[in-house]
Amino acid sequence: MNAIDAIAEKTKWKKSKEPRKTLKWVALFLGEQRDGLTMINMQNAFLITSKNYSEKQCGIMFFVFGMSQFLFQAPAGYLMDYTNNKISWLATAAVVTTCLTILTAGTAQDGGGNLGFMVLVKFLQGAVTALIPPGLNSITQGIVGTVGMTQQVSRNEMMNHLGTSILVLTGSIVAFYRYPNIGILFIVSPIACVGVIYFLSQIKPEDIDHAAARGLVTESSTPDDSSVSTLDSAYIPPTDTPEKNRPVTPLPPISPISGRRAPIANNPSFNLGFSGDASVSSNAETTADTPFQVLRDPTLLTFIVVCFLFHLSNGTVLPLVMQSLAIGNGGEGILLSGLCIIVAQVFMVLSAKICGDFSGKYGRKNLFLIGLFSVPIRCLILTLLLGIVGDEEASSFMHILILSTQILDGVGAGVFGTMYILVTSDISKGSGRFSLTLGLTTAAMSIGGTVSGYLGQALAQDIGYRQAFIILGTMALVPAVSYLLFMPETLQMRTIEMDVIQEEEDEQSKEGEGSNTNFKQFV
Repeated sequence: MNAIDAIAEKTKWKKSKEPRKTLKWVALFLGEQRDGLTMINMQNAFLITSKNYSEKQCGIMFFVFGMSQFLFQAPAGYLMDYTNNKISWLATAAVVTTCLTILTAGTAQDGGGNLGFMVLVKFLQGAVTALIPPGLNSITQGIVGTVGMTQQVSRNEMMNHLGTSILVLTGSIVAFYRYPNIGILFIVSPIACVGVIYFLSQIKPEDIDHAAARGLVTESSTPDDSSVSTLDSAYIPPTDTPEKNRPVTPLPPISPISGRRAPIANNPSFNLGFSGDASVSSNAETTADTPFQVLRDPTLLTFIVVCFLFHLSNGTVLPLVMQSLAIGNGGEGILLSGLCIIVAQVFMVLSAKICGDFSGKYGRKNLFLIGLFSVPIRCLILTLLLGIVGDEEASSFMHILILSTQILDGVGAGVFGTMYILVTSDISKGSGRFSLTLGLTTAAMSIGGTVSGYLGQALAQDIGYRQAFIILGTMALVPAVSYLLFMPETLQMRTIEMDVIQEEEDEQSKEGEGSNTNFKQFV
C-alpha cells in the first residue's frame, strides 16, 4: 500500500467512525431537552414548592405543553424527512427550548399570578421540542442506516439517560442548598445547550445520507463499520408464510452510473396520497410513500394506539411520585424529587444497553412487553406503600422504599424509549417516511402524556395519591395486553426485506446495467 492509499484508507476510517462517536455526545447533552419532560417535571416541583402553584395549575401547563407537542410532532417529522438542514433545525430547537426554560424559571409569579403567560410559554416550548426526537433520530439513521439503528439508538439512549442523570443531580444539589429559592437549578439547561451546539457542529452535512435518514434505503452511503451493519439481521423469527408469498416493498432503481439507488426528492410534496399514487420526483424517480399510504398500515396504527395508551397511564406517575416526596419535606423533599429522576435514569441506561444487545438478536416484542408490564407492577407497589403510610407522616425508610419504585420506571420508560424508535424504524423501513412515522408515534405519546398529566394531577388533588395510582395501574394493563395480543414481531419485517434487497442488488450487479429483470419475478 502506497502513501496515498494509506492516507485515503485512514481518512475513510475516520469518516466512518467520527460521526457515530459524535452522535452519542449530542445525545448526552440532549438528555434534559430531548422531549422537554425532564425539565417540565422539575418545573412542576419548582412551581409547587417555591411558587405555591396548585397541582391543577401545573396540570394545566403540562396539558398545554403536551397538546402543543401533539399538534407539531407530525409536521416536525414531515419537515425532517424533506430538509437537508437537519443539523441546523435541531440546534435551533435546542437553543429556543433552553431560552423558554430559563424564561419559565425567571418570570413565574407566586400562586400562578401570570398563569396565562406561563401557558403560552409551555405551548411554544412544546412546539419547539417536537423537532428534537425526529431531528436526532433522522440524523442518526442518515449516518448509520436502518441496519445500524439497533446499536446506535441503544448508545444514544444510554448517553441520553446518563446526561439527564448528571444534569438533574447537579440541579438537585443546587436546589437543596438554595431552598426555597431553587430557580437557580435551571442553570443546567444552558450548560447542556452549549454541549449540544458544540457537538452538532462536529457533524458535517456530507456525513448524513438523506435517503437513509428517511428510511428509503437500508444502508447509509456514508462509510460504515461492520460492527453494526449486520446486527439487526441476526434474528430470523418463525413464520408460516411461504417465502415466495411474503410481501416486499419495491425500492427505487439502482443507478447504472453511481451503482446506488436513485436519490429521493428533497423538495416538500403536498401529495397526501388519497389517490393511492406514490410521490415521485420531477424526473419520475420513485421516492416515498404518501402520508395516506403510511396511515393505512395496520401495524403502525396498532402501535400508535399502544404508544398513546402507555403514556396515558405512565406519563403522570413520575410527577406524582416526585410531588408525594417533595410536598411538606422542605429541601430534603426537593432532593428526593431529583433522586426520583436520577434513579430512573440510571436504570434507563441499563435498559437501553440490554435493548441494544438483545433486541437485534431475539426480536423486539418480548423486551417491549417487559417494559409495558412494569408500569402496572410499579403502580401496585406504590399503592401498597401509600396504604401503609396512610395519613401519617412518612418515615425516611418509607421515602426510600417509594424512591426505589423508580427502578421500575427505569425499566419501563428505558425499554420504551429505546424500543419505540426501533419498532418505528422497522415499520417505516422502505417507505421513505421514517421521520413522519416517528412524528406520528411520538405525537401519540405526547397526547397520551398530556391527558395523563392533567388526569393524574386532578385525581391526586380530588381523591388522593393512592387512589390515583390504583386507577393509573389499571389503565396501564390495557397497552401491555394490547401489544401482547395484536402487535407482530416487527424485526422480521426488516430482516425479510433486507434479504430481498441484498439478493436483488447482487443479481443486478451480476447481470450488469443492461439487465431488465422484473423485480417481482426475481423474488
